[in-house]
Amino acid sequence: MIDFPAGLSALTDRYDVVLCDVWGVIHNGVRNFPEACEALERFNADHGPVVLISNAPRPSQDVLSQLDGLKVQREAWSAFVTSGDATRSLLTPRAGEKVWKIGPERDAPLWAGLDLTLAGCEDADFILCSGLYDDETETPEDYRDRLKVAADRGLLFICANPDRVVQRGDKLIFCAGALADLYEELGGQVVMAGKPFAAIYDLALAEAERLKGGPVDRSRVLCVGDGIITDVLGAENQKLACLFVAKGIHGDKALGPDGLLAPEAVAKLLAAESVGATHAIADLVW
Repeated sequence: MIDFPAGLSALTDRYDVVLCDVWGVIHNGVRNFPEACEALERFNADHGPVVLISNAPRPSQDVLSQLDGLKVQREAWSAFVTSGDATRSLLTPRAGEKVWKIGPERDAPLWAGLDLTLAGCEDADFILCSGLYDDETETPEDYRDRLKVAADRGLLFICANPDRVVQRGDKLIFCAGALADLYEELGGQVVMAGKPFAAIYDLALAEAERLKGGPVDRSRVLCVGDGIITDVLGAENQKLACLFVAKGIHGDKALGPDGLLAPEAVAKLLAAESVGATHAIADLVW
C-alpha cells in the first residue's frame, strides 16, 4: 500500500537521510523548483543529511556549476554523487585502450585524465556513451547503423547515464540509456553504474556515513525521485524506502480529472514497470 504524504515534513520522524534525485525533482534543466529546494533545505538543516544522487554523466564537481546557474541553493544538500563519478571507476582499469566516445563535448570531464584514445566504431576497444551528440535534434535511430557495427564486433557499451529520457523545460529529450537499450536490442553488451545500479548507491551511502560520522541505518534512508526504472527501481533493489515524485517526467499521467494526484494512476504507472514505492507525491514540497 502506497502512502501519500502531504509533504516531506510528514516523513521526518521516519527518516534521517535523504538520497534525492536532481533533474525532474529539483529542476527541469531550465529553472529550479523553489518548493522542492526549500523542502530539501529544511530537511538538511534540521533532520539529517541530503545527498543528491544524479544520473548526470559527468563527475559531480563538474555539475555543480549547473546547479548554481539554476540557483539551487547549496544549503539544500550536503553531498553530491553522480553516475559520472561511478562510471569513472569502470573506466580507470581501461587505461591505454581505444574508446568510441558517444556524447556531447560538455561531458569531456568524464574521461579526462584517464589515458584513453578516441576512436571510431570500426577500431575502438569499447564504447563510452554519455548521451547523444545533439540531443535537441537526434534520436537513437540516428545511431542504429554505427551501433550495429560495434555490436557485431562485440564491443562493450559503458553507459554513463542510464536515464532514457529527461525533461528539459517542456520537452522530453533522449539520454544515453535510450542508446543502451538500442545496443542491447542489436545484441550488444551494456554495463552501467548509475541508478538503478548498485555502484552509485554505494557512493551515496558512503557520503551519508561520512556526514553522520558513523554507520547509516538503511531503514531510515529515503530515496526521492521521479524515474520509475531508475530512482524507484534502484531504491527497491537496494531495499531502501522511496518517495516517488509522480509528476516529474510523467507529467499529467499521475493526475486525475481534478488535477490532483490520483492514487490509482500512480499505482498504474508503477505496476507497468513491476515496481513499488513506499510513498508518492505529485511534486516535492515541505
